[in-house]
Amino acid sequence: MARILVIDDDDLPRRAVVRMLEAGGHDVRDAGDGTSGLRLWRETGADLVVTDLAMPDLTGFEVIGILHAEAPTLPILAISGSLMVTDQELVRRTGRLGAQLLGKPFSREQLMAAVASALGTGSGPT
Repeated sequence: MARILVIDDDDLPRRAVVRMLEAGGHDVRDAGDGTSGLRLWRETGADLVVTDLAMPDLTGFEVIGILHAEAPTLPILAISGSLMVTDQELVRRTGRLGAQLLGKPFSREQLMAAVASALGTGSGPT
């Protein structure tokens, strides 16, 4: 079981991700924007951060950059539905920031596999 922080400004997808991760046995906390997410991460920590890329206050790219500067080895999974995940520049940019990328919509199995990969735990719980 990992401690996971989910940051997404869109309530429905955020709650769905939280439910999927909790069903997989993880301890999950969530925040509705980048600023709150960073504050929660600094207060409680996490083994993995899952963050949306398109958010109004701090973008996911900004959140990832801050997290990477403060905790260079922290696994980060970026999720995006508003940007073209097939866009190689997006993939490169996310990778340069030290995060993996998962496009919305995704299945529970795809999420769990991405989480397991980010945590380095193989295929993960299903």
